[in-house]
Amino acid sequence: MESNRWAIPVLALLSREQGSRFAVIARAFGLSHNSLTRCLALLKDAGWVIPNPGHGHPLRPEYILSEPGRPVAAYCERIEAARVRLKLADAGLPRWSLPLVAGMGPDWTRFGELQTRLAPVTPRALSATLKAVIDEELVRRKLEDRYPPLPLYALTGKGQDLAGALLG
Repeated sequence: MESNRWAIPVLALLSREQGSRFAVIARAFGLSHNSLTRCLALLKDAGWVIPNPGHGHPLRPEYILSEPGRPVAAYCERIEAARVRLKLADAGLPRWSLPLVAGMGPDWTRFGELQTRLAPVTPRALSATLKAVIDEELVRRKLEDRYPPLPLYALTGKGQDLAGALLG
């Protein structure tokens, strides 16, 4: 399935509100018509969101969760609650951030090992993601004193909290 940075917040909102109109969702996240249309198309293709039958007008559609979408949306609600609790930017982390945090163990990890765990992530995408999660204080970096220096990465307490929401 293709990814969309707004899928988790939109599913969480639909779960909390038990459905919502297009305009309300767009306003809640400051989304353009095209961005929200792409996100909802992705969620409909996945079978998680459906137009509310018998409600609304074609120009003011309402969307609800499908039966298979309810557990996914409940999971998204947990992720969003953790994001708010940890004061993380609204959908501001790169695409690989959540898989990276969920895939990191309690020990220090090398870049190559992270890349293997997150295949098919590219080195450039992983590097950018690591920089972003370090800036958000989800991951810390240390250099092991050897030649050449060996960078290692581990979750911070904040990162462990987010990983708990992702895995729990």
